[in-house]
Amino acid sequence: MAGNILEIDDSQFDNTVLKSDKPVVVDFWAPWCGPCKALGPVMEQLAEQYAGQVNFAKCNVDNNPVTPGKFGIKAIPTLIFFNDGKVVEQITGVVSKDVLEKTLAKVTSGSGGARPFTVV
Repeated sequence: MAGNILEIDDSQFDNTVLKSDKPVVVDFWAPWCGPCKALGPVMEQLAEQYAGQVNFAKCNVDNNPVTPGKFGIKAIPTLIFFNDGKVVEQITGVVSKDVLEKTLAKVTSGSGGARPFTVV
């Protein structure tokens, strides 16, 4: 993993994500997923750009089935944006860096919480 993205598992999820004092973006992915691989470099860029403001994590759905099940993950990649331990945004599928930056701006400004959307 890139230096700014933490690889988390089911046992770490609550402490790392839900109890974080910063917003957290969790990338639910799998190593065999082509779209997940395409999203990886963008996530690395954003993790560097938002270092200190937002925490970034990846959760491999093949190795950690409990957490994706709790959040109803049916397709990957799925990005869930958390703030104060609550889901404030969710994106499924590959989207542009611009869309992710706009979503991060809403989350960091405290205006997240709109209805999650899915892109396929």
